[in-house]
Amino acid sequence: MDQKSLPPNPDLCTSIIDEFMRPYQTNTPLIRMGSFGDGGYLLPDDLRDIAACYSPGVSQQVSFELDMAKRNIPSFMADASVKHLPVDVPGAQFVPKFLGDKDENEFMSLASWVAETDPDPSADLLLQIDIEGAEYVTLGAAPQELLRRFRMIVIEWHHLPSILTKPRFYNKAIKAIKKLHKDFVTVHLHPNNVSGTVRVDGQDIPRVVEATLLRRDRAIGLRPVSKLPHALDRRHDIRKPALMLPKRWLHA
Repeated sequence: MDQKSLPPNPDLCTSIIDEFMRPYQTNTPLIRMGSFGDGGYLLPDDLRDIAACYSPGVSQQVSFELDMAKRNIPSFMADASVKHLPVDVPGAQFVPKFLGDKDENEFMSLASWVAETDPDPSADLLLQIDIEGAEYVTLGAAPQELLRRFRMIVIEWHHLPSILTKPRFYNKAIKAIKKLHKDFVTVHLHPNNVSGTVRVDGQDIPRVVEATLLRRDRAIGLRPVSKLPHALDRRHDIRKPALMLPKRWLHA
């Protein structure tokens, strides 16, 4: 349920955000990895020869990484809010640190993390990132050549109504979104029904959205998606109704 309404900010150019959010279908079908609730995501069935999954933001949910292990893809996991993984994940390495834009105290950058752990510098990687709003500064600080190492990025975008209306949030987010827009296309989008929506310019904008990004060289047969949810989508919280995507993030 909407809790408040925010007016659009005429000083912000949000067209690139709207463009990047709109999902496309490819020739590669989507599969579900992880649980049938929180912690599960849809991504293209294009995991062959991925050397590792980098997964910051563990908390108590590791079902995605367990499914990666079943495909012999090891996971590097990080989260300073927990001391250890809730269950053992075969082949995984865990570090109790947060991800950010620099290496300082309990924070580390994506670049330094990959440099210290990369199992095969010639191979593709996968990034699954849910770090409560720190995704913008983290990805904005990552070198473009490092981002291109990831064949796909599964991400939870946070604070979306504020990014569309408030310069402080927009300026932090736009650097990361412009970087990703160069090399990635969104191939799935799903609102998190736990956090609700905010009405912006007459449309209900989810506070949190799961997105799956695919590197453009792997995105074959792009076709606009005009209708969601996908048949494999599931609500994060089964006690709450599903949220619909705003029309601005679907192709007409």
